[in-house]
Amino acid sequence: MAETALILGCAGTTLSAEEAAFFRDLDPWGLILFRRNCADPDQIRRLVGDFRDAVGRADAPVLVDQEGGRVQRLGPPHWPKYPPARVFARLANDPLHGRALARLAGRLMAHDLHAVGITVDCAPVLDVPVAGAHDVIGDRALSTEPGDVAALGRAVAEGLIAGGVLPVIKHIPGHGRAGADSHAALPVVDAGLEALQADFLPFRTLTDMPLAMTAHVVYTAIDPRRPATTSRRVMQSVVRGAIGYDGLVMTDDLSMNALEGTLGERARRSYRAGCDVVLHCNGKIDEMRQVAAEARPLGGRARQRAGAALGRIRHLPELFDAREAFALFEKSLERAQSASSTAFAADHALSL
Repeated sequence: MAETALILGCAGTTLSAEEAAFFRDLDPWGLILFRRNCADPDQIRRLVGDFRDAVGRADAPVLVDQEGGRVQRLGPPHWPKYPPARVFARLANDPLHGRALARLAGRLMAHDLHAVGITVDCAPVLDVPVAGAHDVIGDRALSTEPGDVAALGRAVAEGLIAGGVLPVIKHIPGHGRAGADSHAALPVVDAGLEALQADFLPFRTLTDMPLAMTAHVVYTAIDPRRPATTSRRVMQSVVRGAIGYDGLVMTDDLSMNALEGTLGERARRSYRAGCDVVLHCNGKIDEMRQVAAEARPLGGRARQRAGAALGRIRHLPELFDAREAFALFEKSLERAQSASSTAFAADHALSL
């Protein structure tokens, strides 16, 4: 029997007997971890192992949001604190230097995750913020220029893959214009199709990446009634059409307030729209049962996409001295920051 097209959370740092039995019966494709699930390296390894034992798949994906900055689930004292993604464009006067730093950041984070059995990082953010948008994206974005977002996003993604961790490009087809935080409310973007092309560009540039996460955002120029996650029009005409993405598409968290209806209805609408896998994150088992009632088997094209994604990391990570690499990363950031501060001071003096 095929696993179900679900990625679910869990409540704490260990699987309860109820959770283990639930996962054993349901066989969700993957598990997503949050800060509440992450205490120390040995604990995460046990949790990951217990999940994979429950579903009976040694390669069952385990995901986490490890972007750096505000969104970093594994942090001090056991893991380094990484800077927000915007740093790579803001501090590097040389674009090649910025890309090298971004790739190194991805490779370092992959090292941290791979060591505890986590195989998917929900990064990079490919959204392009615009003036006046809600700061839910803000410095999580790599740049405000679409071309730079694409170049730096590829660097982060390739660093992750080199370290044996799958990237997830998000939030397709673009959350940068949203005037609301989709965790709390439904954002509605009224920009025309021509303006939206800039938002699509980073995703069009990274269509070779194996996994993508949707945006809970309404684009009135495409579908004035439904957010991308539950809009067949957006999924077919934009994500699979104009952008040309043929990797596995997962929803953003179904429990976010941007979506309406019961959790079961949200899951059903997401599948109907064309999402391959639905994601529920908060670990509340009563809610997970509602989502599971509408779960579909992972079959057809979705199964092929899932297999192709896992195939991207069936290799040994590239040789890597993490201590030496992190020291280089810190020094490079310090030099870039110093150069940026000097240039800012010079420009400011000229303007006076």
